[in-house]
Parts: sequence; structure tokens; C-alpha cells
Amino acid sequence: MNTIAIGDENVNPVRIGDEMGLVLMAGPCVIETKDLCLRIAEFLKSLTGKLGIGFVFKASFDKANRTSADSFRGPGLEEGLRILADLRREFAVPVLSDIHLPDQAAPAAQVLDILQIPAFLCRQTDLLVAAAKTQKCVQVKKAQFLAPWDMKNVIEKITAQHNEKIILVERGSSFGYNRLICDVTSIPQMQQFGYPVVIDATHSTQQPGGLGETSGGSPDLAPVIARAAVAAGAHGLFIETHPRPVEARSDAASMLPLDALEKLLTLCRDIYFTINS
Repeated sequence: MNTIAIGDENVNPVRIGDEMGLVLMAGPCVIETKDLCLRIAEFLKSLTGKLGIGFVFKASFDKANRTSADSFRGPGLEEGLRILADLRREFAVPVLSDIHLPDQAAPAAQVLDILQIPAFLCRQTDLLVAAAKTQKCVQVKKAQFLAPWDMKNVIEKITAQHNEKIILVERGSSFGYNRLICDVTSIPQMQQFGYPVVIDATHSTQQPGGLGETSGGSPDLAPVIARAAVAAGAHGLFIETHPRPVEARSDAASMLPLDALEKLLTLCRDIYFTINS
């Protein structure tokens, strides 16, 4: 299993892979305001420090895949990266965001420690190649329409650019109209490729387009998926969170409130160390 080092000398580095300890990738779905991101990052850094869990802050500068054209997308590339750079510097934590276009890869790599490829775009060759060429860590969400073994071809597009810093993410599979199902056996199946695997616990409960112009979700089930995935061998948790999810401007129906995280992370940390001891 490749152990991936995330970050540089300017942040508290995070290592993810076999027996390296549980990692949390968390933050709001989209950058709403700088103040909100700072508030969430401060809370999560304190909590993960207390629990001995690695932490990467996540927020999207542009949600190009919203259900409705009228939905809030975020501040955009330039302003979003500026906010993430400020947060990275202030809290000394690695940062992660999505890219949707090949020409976003190079500027994003100037700030981000992880370039994330959204699930619906995980087979887009030009996007994968552009991300891989930055030599930053590339985190790829398995598409809802792919089997776990189909990620082999995705990996080969990245490694062809001499980049072995790859993390794979399980986020549920299409089941029926507006429904996903999460098969945690995909975690050990994808780990056979030799790279860390993370569970996207909140998106795995999503109901894409389920509310008409927005996606629905069942956040009460996210802890169930998180615990099961860590027991199945997941190296990390990807969780979208907000002080008041009902007020969030994206994915309000699937995010977890900040005050629900300590209990969940404590349980997942204990499960992780039990199966890796």
C-alpha cells in the first residue's frame, strides 16, 4: 500500500495509508464566506488534534455540478483559492478542493495540497492528465456508475504522468431514481490497486436531484456508513459539515452539523486502531 504524504513544510503534514492513523477530510460543501471557512477550520483542527486524527480542510471554490443553473456555486477560482491559501497559512493545515476543468489544475496546484476529481468527471482523460502533471496528490471520487474494479483505468491515466500520489474515494453507486447505495466491499477491492481509499460518508447518503432543484439526503445515515467503511478498512473519512446545515448554500440536506462530529470521529478512530492493531 502506498503511503501518501499530504502537505509541505508550511503545514502540519498528514500521512494516509496502512497503519498511519485515521485521516479526516472535512469542511463545508462550498466556500460561502471566508469567515465561515475559518470558523469551521478552527473547530475541526482543535477537534482532530484532541483525538489524534490527521486533518485536511475541504471546501469547493466552484460547484460546477449543481442540480439547478440558479444554485449558488461559490466565489470562483481566483477568490476561492485566495481564501484557501489564507486558511492554509493561518491554521497550517493541508487544503483540498475540486477542479472541473483541465486549465484549473495548474493554478489550483499553487495553493492546494490535494486536487480532487469529482465523481461524474473521473473518466475525463484531459482533466486527470492535467491534475496528474502538477505532481500534487490527486484524489478521485469513484463515479456512481462505475464498479470499483473500473478505477484501474482511472489510475493508469494518472500514473502515466509519473504521479503515484493517488487517493480513491467511495461515494455510493446509482441504485434507482434519486437513490444511491453504498457497498463498503468496494473499499478493499479498490485498495488492491495499492492506494489509500477514503469513504465520502455524507455524499453516500445523497439523493441526487431528489428535491427537484436540489439534492436530498439522509445525514442520519452518514455515521452508519462511516463506521462500516472504517471497519471495512477505509483509511480516511470525507465529511461535509456546517455549523447549521439547514442554512448551508449547497448540500444542506446531506451535511452533518459540527457538533455531531466528536462522537462519530471518536468511534471511527477506535474502530480504525482496532482493525489495524
